[in-house]
Amino acid sequence: MLAQAVPAAATLPSDPVPADWVAVPDDELMVFTLANGHRFTVRLAPRYAPVHVANIRKLARAHWWDAGTSVYRLQDNYVAQWGDATEKKALVEGVVANPPAEYSHAGPTTVARLSQRDPYAEWAGYSRDGWPLAGNGATEWVPHCYGMVGVARDLAPSTGSGAELYTVIGHSPRALDRNIAVVGRVIDGVEWLSSLPRGTGDLGFYKTEGERSPIVSARLASELPAAERPHFEYRAADNPRFVAWIASRENRAGPFFTVPAGGADICAALPPVRKVP
Repeated sequence: MLAQAVPAAATLPSDPVPADWVAVPDDELMVFTLANGHRFTVRLAPRYAPVHVANIRKLARAHWWDAGTSVYRLQDNYVAQWGDATEKKALVEGVVANPPAEYSHAGPTTVARLSQRDPYAEWAGYSRDGWPLAGNGATEWVPHCYGMVGVARDLAPSTGSGAELYTVIGHSPRALDRNIAVVGRVIDGVEWLSSLPRGTGDLGFYKTEGERSPIVSARLASELPAAERPHFEYRAADNPRFVAWIASRENRAGPFFTVPAGGADICAALPPVRKVP
């Protein structure tokens, strides 16, 4: 007796087709390695903070983070922060110490939006190239969602050089929107930051050097040998399948969800990114 063929799974309107997945350029990927061997990968956002990202690339190419830097702050439900805890390490030649305040930009550049107004903006949506955005009128910005990477700074007019960075490891602190430059998103390995011991001092800073997690390497993927480069793809938002994906996030279906929410928080519906061989 011949075995019957297993029927193919039904295709949903929100399912992507292969062309919806787009490769992240190598020079937008930055791999940090901690002394314990754990790694986390940041996708940079040069479109939204070009001067800050240019600084970060210069620092990476000069191997600035390879010595004397660490993860030196872990504030519960807030941020993990890394760089030079002493604030004494000289910057690389050509790095702009105090770039323009790249906290928002002209827009809108969204190609798809959530159906409901954002609590912190008139609207929230997505760029074609896989970034969440919020905006008012003709201005938009990348919101402070989980995993987003920002530039630590002193009080204004300081804007931060990009040598000191942090990522969100808790509930989205959206009050930081338009007050700090968002330069990227941790797309792999954020668990190696969020699971570190919480800081013992004020605001989550570690009190002693021994509590910090040293950084031993920070490399742009474009600087790595081809065989060692990580590869990631983001899901493009300029197609009806992504619009259907938004609707599916706003109105969960299936046997568990008996009451649709009718909306979604932009930080609970971040654009999908996947690692590929």
